[in-house]
Amino acid sequence: MDYTISKKVNKNFIAAVDAVTGELKKEGFGVITEIDLKEKLKEKLGVDFRNYKILGACNPALAHKAVQLEDKIGVMLPCNILIQEKQNGEVEVSAINPLNSIGGVENEALHSIAEEVSGKLQNVIDRI
Repeated sequence: MDYTISKKVNKNFIAAVDAVTGELKKEGFGVITEIDLKEKLKEKLGVDFRNYKILGACNPALAHKAVQLEDKIGVMLPCNILIQEKQNGEVEVSAINPLNSIGGVENEALHSIAEEVSGKLQNVIDRI
């Protein structure tokens, strides 16, 4: 099973970030963290790097359900979505596949939440 849900998009980097953020909202997610790796690598290492942004997305209702079922599941939250500009200028969007990331957790109720989150993230990727 693939650990990401990915798609190359016909948008520039900034438009892709905006589209992802908007589509996440439609699925009940908010962006609670944003890491601009290009900026951080320049700041900390003096390295030039391509556009590479990680959005930490959270669906509060589903996160609440998950934490009630499994108290340590927070190590897998939030759901990360990566928007990156490849070397050839193409932009790719990738989301964590929660079905894969919780595979080792032995809790069937949690697996149904992961299926729901996976479906929502797939919807986001499909619509951008």
